[in-house]
Formats: sequence, C-alpha cells, structure tokens
Amino acid sequence: MSPLRMLYKPDELADMTQMNHTPARVTLRAATPADRFIIRRWLNESHVIAWWGSKASAEAEIAIAMDSPSALCRIIEVDGTSIGYGHAVDVGVWGSTRPAELPAGSFDADIFVGSSAHKDLNSAETALALLRDEVFQSTLAVALALVVSVKDEAAVRMAEKAGFRWRAVVQDPGLGAAWLLVADRPNRHAA
Repeated sequence: MSPLRMLYKPDELADMTQMNHTPARVTLRAATPADRFIIRRWLNESHVIAWWGSKASAEAEIAIAMDSPSALCRIIEVDGTSIGYGHAVDVGVWGSTRPAELPAGSFDADIFVGSSAHKDLNSAETALALLRDEVFQSTLAVALALVVSVKDEAAVRMAEKAGFRWRAVVQDPGLGAAWLLVADRPNRHAA
C-alpha cells in the first residue's frame, strides 16, 4: 500500500493561515496519458518529493495506477486550473500484504497538490473528500485507506476533516511509522 504523502511543513501552514483566500471551486477530472507531463513536472517539486520520495518510484506507482482498470486516477483542478494528482486503487493491485486492520475489498488513496501556488489545505481536503465520494459511488470498495507519516500532522488533520479515521499505526517501507486512516463505506455497518 502506498502512502498519502502531503506537502506541508509547519512554517508553511502558519503562512497559509494568515492568507485571505477567496473560495475556489475544486473539481476532479479523469487523468489522461497527456497529463503525465504535468505530473512529471510536479514530481520535481520539493514539497512533493518530501512525501512521495524518488521521482522514478512515484512515476512507476502512478503509471501502474493509470494502467489499472480498477483505479480512479484524477487530476485536481481549482477553478479549471490543474494543480495536483490523486488516485484510488484497489489494494490488491499493489500486490503487498493488506494490513489486518484494513478489510478485504478496500481501496488505497494517494493525493498531492503539485502546484506551489495552490498548496493549501482546503484544496487538498476538498479533493480528498471528492475522491472518497467517487470511490464509494463508482466502485464496490468497502473502505478507502490512507497511509500518512506520523511526522505529518497537518495531513492527518486534513484527512480527518475529509472523513477518515485513525485505525492503526503501521510500518510503511517509504515512510516508516505511519497512520493508517480509513473512511468506511457509508452505511456499511448499518443492519
């Protein structure tokens, strides 16, 4: 399972809270092969490298997702401008062992805001919530999971606001100790 790798350092968060933002319209659209050029550019941004690691492994992960029929690969747009990338993939695609805390039939989500000019928590939170909703509307996923570094409290809080809840601390190959955050399918537990 791959981690949600966010882009914010504490000093950047302080700067963002002092800015006065006009509400923007965040949308998702299907990623296409033509988008790989802008995704590749975003993967060179230091704030993306901090959480997604090497460009080669990130590109490989995105290529696998984009080639998978069971993945939702999306470009994040704000007021029509492409600012980032996100995907939700059936956990089985990654071929790794599913954490015991994650039910069979779960999807894994990853997201980043690549545009330096747009890396605010509201855009990422809205995009993550939109991706979550799309997963539950268009797949049979029982849950959507994120793996977030324990060092990235801002990403954890953003995911909580987007409807994800802490399930466990897991060891991620790229991040080390990480939170497993899960959004269950609405009404999944209703009798």
